[in-house]
Amino acid sequence: MRAFSTRATTLLGVLFLPSASRSQFVRDLGAEQWTLSSAALNRTVPAQFPSQVHMDLLREGIIDEPYIDLNDFDLRWIADANWTYTSGKIEGLGEDYDSTWLVFDGLDTFTSISFCEQFVGATDNQFRQYMFDVSSILKDCPEDPTLSIQFGSAPNIVDAIAQDPSAPTWPEGVQITYEYPNRWFMRKEQSDFGWDWGPAFAPAGPWKPGYVVQLKQAAPVYVRNTDLDIYRLGQINYLPPDQTQPWVVNASLDYLGSLPEHPSMAIEVKDLQSGEILASQPLTNITVIEGSVTGVTVLEGVDPKLWWPQGLGEQDLYNVTISLTDGGNHSIAEVTKRTGFRTIFLNQRNITDAQLAQGIAPGANWHFEVNGHEFYAKGSNLIPPDCFWTRVTEDTMTRLFDAVVAGNQNMLRVWSSGAYLHDYIYDLADEKGILLWSEFQFSDALYPTDDAFLKNVAAEVVYNVRRVNHHPSLALWAGGNEIESLMLLLVEAADPESYPFYVGEYEKLYISLFLPLVYENTRSISYSPSSTTEGYLDIDLSAPVPMAERYSNTTEGEYYGDTDHYNYDASIAFDYGTYPVGRFANEFGFHSMPSLQTWQQALTDPADLTFNSSVVMLRNHHYPAGGLMTDNYHNTSLGMGEMTQGVLAYYPTPNIPSDPLANFSAWCHATQLFQADLYKSQIQFYRRGSGRPERQLGSLYWQLEDIWQAPSWAGIEYGGRWKVLHYVARDIYKPVIVSPFWNYTTGALDIYVTSDLWAAASGSVTLTWRDLSGKPIASNGGLPTKPLPFHVGALNSTRLYRMNMKQQPLPRHEDAILALELTATGCLPNTDEEVTFTHEQWFTPVFPKDLDLVDPRLRVGYDAESGKFEVEATAGVALYTWLEHPEGVVGYFEENSFVVVPGQKKVVGFVVQADETDGEWVHDVTVRSLWDLNGGDKGRRDDFREDGI
Repeated sequence: MRAFSTRATTLLGVLFLPSASRSQFVRDLGAEQWTLSSAALNRTVPAQFPSQVHMDLLREGIIDEPYIDLNDFDLRWIADANWTYTSGKIEGLGEDYDSTWLVFDGLDTFTSISFCEQFVGATDNQFRQYMFDVSSILKDCPEDPTLSIQFGSAPNIVDAIAQDPSAPTWPEGVQITYEYPNRWFMRKEQSDFGWDWGPAFAPAGPWKPGYVVQLKQAAPVYVRNTDLDIYRLGQINYLPPDQTQPWVVNASLDYLGSLPEHPSMAIEVKDLQSGEILASQPLTNITVIEGSVTGVTVLEGVDPKLWWPQGLGEQDLYNVTISLTDGGNHSIAEVTKRTGFRTIFLNQRNITDAQLAQGIAPGANWHFEVNGHEFYAKGSNLIPPDCFWTRVTEDTMTRLFDAVVAGNQNMLRVWSSGAYLHDYIYDLADEKGILLWSEFQFSDALYPTDDAFLKNVAAEVVYNVRRVNHHPSLALWAGGNEIESLMLLLVEAADPESYPFYVGEYEKLYISLFLPLVYENTRSISYSPSSTTEGYLDIDLSAPVPMAERYSNTTEGEYYGDTDHYNYDASIAFDYGTYPVGRFANEFGFHSMPSLQTWQQALTDPADLTFNSSVVMLRNHHYPAGGLMTDNYHNTSLGMGEMTQGVLAYYPTPNIPSDPLANFSAWCHATQLFQADLYKSQIQFYRRGSGRPERQLGSLYWQLEDIWQAPSWAGIEYGGRWKVLHYVARDIYKPVIVSPFWNYTTGALDIYVTSDLWAAASGSVTLTWRDLSGKPIASNGGLPTKPLPFHVGALNSTRLYRMNMKQQPLPRHEDAILALELTATGCLPNTDEEVTFTHEQWFTPVFPKDLDLVDPRLRVGYDAESGKFEVEATAGVALYTWLEHPEGVVGYFEENSFVVVPGQKKVVGFVVQADETDGEWVHDVTVRSLWDLNGGDKGRRDDFREDGI
């Protein structure tokens, strides 16, 4: 991966024009002195801007860390109150400017704004940029003005909206509520009102920067937003682009101020690495409409290096500078955006005759194509990394995205309803080659469709589409989460007669409104109305409903659309017949507990560190969907019970009565083993589908990371610690894998090889049976003793071997483990150089709880010279071997949750992302295995030596 020294958007001569020119003056509101007040607090405290109420109260010692203990409930008085941010006197605002504006990039959410004690305006959308002309107020202000922003209580305001007799209503039991009701009436992060993986703090405050902007006529304008669209000539959003056509650059600036009658625009394209100027040419067809100026050019004869997702090529980036002049030499604005050249297309077109001839089942495609190549999308779903965006840092997101890359992922689905990501997060994705399937912030609810609501969300959509469109990591816009696949089904079940009406409401918002807005502002990005759909039948942009969704117009034996899958019946967790067969899997998963170390970050009383303590259970928000929880005693046993059943069904029962803390840690770890094995089972099933009639080309599991310390579906805990899941997903997302598929009812065991490479790969797989003491089983249990050769096609899978475990001549299934070791050669995409790929898997012919485990007598040591850890099992096979690092260091082991055989020394490195221990953490690394779950010594480190084992 290439590293880049600069990524921030620069506004040259626009945003920070030298004040000496006096033609434009911009003051960052973050430079002012701010206070926070509320009748609920009965005092005024210092504040920051940007900020959120909880964070200012925390800084001033008014409240404890919101994530501690049961503050999720105890701090709800903050969300129930109104709060006011007030600036000090804003000095130095000139009187010789023609206009003065307040510009807010993000206010959360319901506000009333005053300037010089005069009402300016109100806001009701967290996701919009707001501009207010305060020229006349400033002119009449008798002294240096102050700015006051009152934030209303979101829970109280939406309750009032819902109680209005004119408010829309929906069929009983359809709307999905978590901690607070009526979230669908607000354009605010929906998960602020709680979700099954997160708390309900409902924060308020100026969560993004704001500015005072002063302008003169016939002077440089203030650029408030930029839309840079790069696409192939003739490209249309819903059709595959012609890769032989030249690139088109369409540049649009949204501005405050006034332009001369005939402005000119030009662009310069510069290679970020070499500094070479690739193109420098004027834009044509200049249009000025409602505060936006736009021009376009074709880059004839220009051949930029392409941007590719992680694992498919390099992430080559360019700076594109857009210059706006008065038609002569006078500069009006100059904006530089970092971007890349790529096409990304969501193919939902019907299966062709050529595909049918290849053995692909009829129906419709549902996969992504980058630069004209279909590929396998491997990844997960991104939720908000914190309830309080103002404490999310670039360092935090860099560590998270580094973990994504290390996890062999190339795509994240930016789930709604969180928030539209900050620009710097898209910048990170550009650098690291992570495609971001992005969604408009509507989720698991039916929303109003009155004119005022539609006008509000239209401005939201346009602003965000234009803001992030230049990022090559942007992969898709989707209308919302589970609207078609869940909400319409709930309506049909609850009120069948009104179903056609609500289908029309769905189409009014997500198709008739959103689709044209996307297409009008980008030609490079595809659009899907809902995160999970059966796809569309037809697109007619002149029709009132321009995309005709397929809905239930399907044919048995044909495949359409993408799938999600949640089944909390642990008894069928590993039954492949229960997994959906489709073209793409965008959500699937099961929850688990975070580790003991992460729990200890949040729970202050050691007595609460038990599996079913009231505090632990109350931090589990996985309860029946739609059940409103308004007190501290709601029923959270559902989620705890599901995790318990998963462990009891398949793993040794944690039982360490002599050490309650170790017992709690073992239970937490056991839930992670079940979660990881379930995801592994599904991912390898979906990946195998790349070579089956469904031609499955993507799996994005739920979910990447945690928003706080609690039970969830995440693979990375709050604070950055990897769960077992992220390690296992990293392994099963390798380019070439070998996978066992066991039907535990019939005994059938199929061995498959799956490859994501764009060219055929060849190699061999060795199958070796051992007993649990590590000794080879006689005659290899009837399996071939020589490596089995294979040849697997591009983006494909092939069955290598089939056997039936009920007929396998093993002495005892409870004392057997099969090692599958793959070695392959092939070429990575966009290279001609052959690479060797390896992958190891392990299979037991009974579930882990039924194995006759042998104490492996694990030991871990640290080799100071190599900087790596060495693990040995001296007496038996160590299953699910797990290295644990202490608090004080953030990072990940190069491998974890592996198998160690006696006589083998496993060498494992550790990637340090942050270290507060000055390296001392290496002395406290522990190791355990499946044996330790129900009574073995927790985390042996008695054999630790700096010079190794």
